[in-house]
This record gives sequence, structure tokens and C-alpha cells, in this order.
Amino acid sequence: MAITSRLIAKFNSYYADKPVLTIMITNAVLGGIADTVAQSLTAIRSKSKRMSTIRGKEISDGIEMPEYDEKHPYSTIDFINTRKNLPPAFDFERLTRFMSYGFLMSPIQFHWFAFLSRAFPITKQSATMPALQRVCFDQLIFAPMGLAAFFTFMTVTEGGGRRAVARKFQDVYLPALKANFMLWPAVQILNFRVIPLQFQIPFVSTVGIAWTAYLSLSNQSDEPVV
Repeated sequence: MAITSRLIAKFNSYYADKPVLTIMITNAVLGGIADTVAQSLTAIRSKSKRMSTIRGKEISDGIEMPEYDEKHPYSTIDFINTRKNLPPAFDFERLTRFMSYGFLMSPIQFHWFAFLSRAFPITKQSATMPALQRVCFDQLIFAPMGLAAFFTFMTVTEGGGRRAVARKFQDVYLPALKANFMLWPAVQILNFRVIPLQFQIPFVSTVGIAWTAYLSLSNQSDEPVV
């Protein structure tokens, strides 16, 4: 608890001095955590599929020991098959892309949240309606544009062109937007209604670890993650 209090005090100190830079660094770190979670989930899923395939092959073929060759105990084919069955290596370039996106998107988020705070001020006399208005504006304007920016940025930095971007939108944009509408309105009501302004973006980014992991899996697979 004392560590948490110190971290909050430190964050407030940095935020008071350099708010935008503080949010940028915070978002970059949280984006990196989210992609690490996503890559770990991918490795776990890959291992599970590999084990299922091996078990299925053993059942269908029967357990039979191959002949041992002292001169060539491991064939090239066995080595290739083993490499194919290994989980994917950790992609540091992909991690860098996610951290870069979180870093670069933060100033836009900062000014957007500041605009919502000015346009729909929350007071003791009026709190629920302004919070709902903020959520409506955020979900109907910023969320679709933010998702579009995310998939475009990721595809372009992966080396894709206009066709790749169009294919990405066709495959995963609408399912991701639907998933967004299922999660974020409730999160943002809590955020706008309860969380102080300086903690709103870090709160969203913290909840967004799971969301960004979902986007990472969607972006990697080119298919909606269910």
C-alpha cells in the first residue's frame, strides 16, 4: 500500500510538471505490457495446439519407437518438424510498434479528455448527465477514429500498403468496434464519473491492457478474436 501511495505521489508530481510527457511514457509502458500479454497468450495457445496435434498423431498412428541410427540419430526432417512445432519467438519489433503507438497517441488522448472535461463539466449538482454525454461523444467520435488509427498505424509500420490496410479493415475493424462498444461505455462511465482528470488516461490505459491484448491478437491473426 505504501508503494502504491508513493507511485501515485510520484505520478502526480511528474504530471503537474509535464502532463503530456508523463501520459506518453505511461501509455508506452502499458502498451508494452499489453502486447507482452498478447504474445504470451499466443505462445500458450500455440503450445496447446501443438500438444493436441501430437496426442492426436500418437493416437492415430499408435505408439511406435523409430529405428535408431547411430550415425544419424536425428534426421534433418525431424529437426525441421521440431522447429515448426515450437511456439513463435517473442517479437520485439511488434512490442516496439505497440509502445510507439501508445506513446504517439497519448497527446491526442490528453487533449481529447481535456476537451470533454471542459465541454461537459461534472459538478456536485450535475454529475450523471455530463458523464453520459462524455461517454456518448467518446464512443461515437473518438473510439471509431482511434481504432482506425490503430489498425492503420500497425499495418503501415509492418510494411503494408493501402491494400493491406483495406484488408485489415475488412477482416477485423467491425468486430473490434463491436467489442469496443461492449466494454468501453461502462468503463468510461466509471472513468468520467469517479476518476480524477489526471488519472483518467492512466486508468483507461490500465483497463486497456486486456483490450490492447485483444487488439494485438486481432491485428496479428487478421481474424476477429472470440
